[in-house]
Amino acid sequence: MAPGGRPRAFEPEVALDAAVETFWRHGYEAAGLAELTEAMGISRPALYRFFGDKTQLFRTALERYIERNMGYVENALAMPTAREVAEAFLTGNAEAVTAPGRPPGCLSVQAMVTDEADVFSLLAENRRAIQGRLTDRFRRAIDDRDLPPDEDAEELARFLITLTTGFAIRAADGEPRHALLALAHRAVVVFAQPGSAEHRKAALPSPRRDS
Repeated sequence: MAPGGRPRAFEPEVALDAAVETFWRHGYEAAGLAELTEAMGISRPALYRFFGDKTQLFRTALERYIERNMGYVENALAMPTAREVAEAFLTGNAEAVTAPGRPPGCLSVQAMVTDEADVFSLLAENRRAIQGRLTDRFRRAIDDRDLPPDEDAEELARFLITLTTGFAIRAADGEPRHALLALAHRAVVVFAQPGSAEHRKAALPSPRRDS
């Protein structure tokens, strides 16, 4: 209660941030309504009134998490070369999953272990969306001759998504940031480096085909 016996003002964004952290720390299954309402500082009827059921709350929490913790995705996609895209994506993820003052790992990975089909589909949809955007970016890099013409854009995107999923698991296990950053820098060697033979190959015009 606020001073004077008045009900404390309800702040939806503060409550939602608390829900994000609860799901992030415990995963979807282990974050029960009792834990959620206590962390959010609201009653169960208020939770249903403002956020819907637990699955709806998780959807809103995941959107909030993406908005506040995955800005590195947009930053990476805006980089001028494919190699810089990959490096920014991997290092940004490594920093995000080891950020001081936040739960280690990634909300979308922590919540993967669930029997709720809607939640699992939501998480898979998020990963597919990011993978699709990376694929499109690498296809453009191939068209721009920033990557070799025989490169597989979808495979490169899948490679990065798989690595970041692993980063989140390792971070939750206690892997330090510097170790994940070292892996990120090691992984980008599969991308053509400016000045390398692979990069010069990508810059060559496509062979003419006689009609």
